[in-house]
Amino acid sequence: MESTPSTPRFPVAVRADGVTPAERYLQRLCDRSFLSLWSYPSTFRDQKASGKGDGKELCDLLGMFGDDVLIFSDKSCSFPETGDTHLDWSRWFRRAVMKSAEQVWGAERWLREDPGRIFLDRACTQPFPLEIPPADRMRVHRIAVAHNVADRCAAFFPGSSGTLMFDSSLTGEDHYQDPRTCEPFCVGWLHAARGFVHVLDDASLDILLGARDTITDFLGYLRWKEDLVCTARTRSVILRYCGEEDLLANYLSVFKNGRHGFSLPNNVVDAFFLAEGDWVSFQSSPQRAAQLAADKGSYLWDELIEKFNKNILGGTSYSATTPLIADREKIMRFFAREPRVRRRMLADALLRLVEKTKNTYRGTRVVLPSNPGDPHYCFLVLPHPFGRPREEYRAVRGNLLEALCFVTKLVFPDALDIIGFATETGLDAAPRSEDSMYLDARNWNEEMEAHARALQADLGLLTNLTTSKDKVAEFPTPEVEGVVEPGPNPRNKPCPCGSGQKYKKCHGR
Repeated sequence: MESTPSTPRFPVAVRADGVTPAERYLQRLCDRSFLSLWSYPSTFRDQKASGKGDGKELCDLLGMFGDDVLIFSDKSCSFPETGDTHLDWSRWFRRAVMKSAEQVWGAERWLREDPGRIFLDRACTQPFPLEIPPADRMRVHRIAVAHNVADRCAAFFPGSSGTLMFDSSLTGEDHYQDPRTCEPFCVGWLHAARGFVHVLDDASLDILLGARDTITDFLGYLRWKEDLVCTARTRSVILRYCGEEDLLANYLSVFKNGRHGFSLPNNVVDAFFLAEGDWVSFQSSPQRAAQLAADKGSYLWDELIEKFNKNILGGTSYSATTPLIADREKIMRFFAREPRVRRRMLADALLRLVEKTKNTYRGTRVVLPSNPGDPHYCFLVLPHPFGRPREEYRAVRGNLLEALCFVTKLVFPDALDIIGFATETGLDAAPRSEDSMYLDARNWNEEMEAHARALQADLGLLTNLTTSKDKVAEFPTPEVEGVVEPGPNPRNKPCPCGSGQKYKKCHGR
């Protein structure tokens, strides 16, 4: 699959734009984190009677990534000003939060029962372009975004961040039925018998999508949080925290066995509380500053994915083995599933190859998996001979990239998913184009191996290998790698997560 802007030659998918300023802001945040091929604002369901009329809005934004489905409902309701905060909260909560939850649950039901009737436009002429997973594999993440609450929350709790609190003991009507007893600015389970809904306000939405700004990192946090709150419910433990950002800070500060997030301690019987201020400490830590600085180069990988995405959605890919957007999305999903930390390494490997290869030379590099299940990446840079037709150059480069993928399987027999990427040699190449391809090497046979050996001999691919090992830490300081278990007698020492607190008041609680 190649990426070059041109006139549409393949099916086109036109994404809608959010209707309200709040919906457009949500769209910008999700486009930045999930990227355009996996983020669809204002989707619709076909409920037309006798084939007449427009469809009904499904949700404000639908995210789709493999078996994971993200359903966003965004409500911007003004917060009442009666002078009675409890009454104001009760009224606002019904309109802003419960109505969002109802839309989310309804969208989930429709996706599970009638996935073939989801469209990108109100007239229901553009079918949803990606494969919607079957109900038995679908992992749904329900997200209600409620606006216009932060200022009132901060005024009610002077000195707080203004984000909504969480208390798992609250369920359904506890939030609003009796204004005299409801707890303002605190949310829990919105319905005892329906799926858990993440309730985010303006500030926490921005913080969460800013700190977990790849689809893999964002989904990792949501899955962990859903497991945490469900575990607390199963064990009848009250889970309470002061804001989404503080839960996020604790999630990021704990890293064990290759994963973020803490588990509910076994000795907790009644309640587990997270104090306010962990996010502020985390944000001001040197580890966070080092992380942000290290991440800067990784956004080259995002830009690369988006170049392909825009051509896939716009039908302007240079060529493709299949016209279906859903098939081409599967290739790009490998690129997009890389978390932010690995994107640093991949972007750096590609950039170094382009920088170090002389303008008249061919260069190759293979990036090996960091974890089981990761693909092998084959990078190829090839100069465009002066005066040769561009179509001829692209054909030669595409064939060479395919050969490189086959030879990679020959050299690395354990490779199962092999992703090829090719571009011009030199940083100043103009115009620049990109090719990508995918080789599923699970059905490798003797005939393919013989073909790969012939390609290697004829083209001299991967015959003189130089290996190097790069270790990339999410927080580029030694204190944070495996933070939970510090040395002997740690209780009065600073917590290694970088919060600035003593261990006994942080992750030693």
